[in-house]
Amino acid sequence: MERTQNLKPIRPARSFYERETNTVRVIVIFHLVGFIGLYFLPTKPYFIHLVPVHLWLMMLLVLINHDEPGKKFLAFTGIVFLTGWLVEYCGVYTGALFGNYTYGHTLGISVFKIPVLMGVTWFLLVYTTGVSMRKLNIKPMILRIFGGAVLLVILDFLIEPIAQRLDYWHWDGNEAPPQNYICWFIISAALLVVFELFKFKKQSMVGPSILICQFIFFAALQ
Repeated sequence: MERTQNLKPIRPARSFYERETNTVRVIVIFHLVGFIGLYFLPTKPYFIHLVPVHLWLMMLLVLINHDEPGKKFLAFTGIVFLTGWLVEYCGVYTGALFGNYTYGHTLGISVFKIPVLMGVTWFLLVYTTGVSMRKLNIKPMILRIFGGAVLLVILDFLIEPIAQRLDYWHWDGNEAPPQNYICWFIISAALLVVFELFKFKKQSMVGPSILICQFIFFAALQ
């Protein structure tokens, strides 16, 4: 009878863990470098031009680190990306959603005066928040949706003053009206419902790492 050979360690799991760890390091480093560059006046103009590069990079890191991507994930990405952009289009051209505002030049290429990056931004916000809520092991779906939407409203509260300073967008009254936060909550909750309907299994720490870094980044720039 032949002796059973020792099984070798499963390398794919270790490889995935190493990739996740290295990606989180990249996320932290890029946010730290971005903060330093935007904080000091001599480097600020140069780093403002790098904002689109940073956001596209964060989306790329999410896409390549999503565990077992497939048609559902691609569909979810497309739905949130397109919905996010259309919401901003309606917001700018009607003023009925968030209030009266216009976009600056920092966010790069625009279509009908709406930066393409707004689709990226909404995808990053919804995905990272959705994964984070699941990481917290909150069982009732309604609580994950409600908690995630509240979290995104708090983040938007931190973003708004910085956004005007960095020429992301500008409000007619120089500050976001209350309806902006109400609408932000409703849209965030709706897109988090979409996230839940696609039933992604618990993902890596890449999404939560981006969300945490965003909170720290905008809080530190206040």
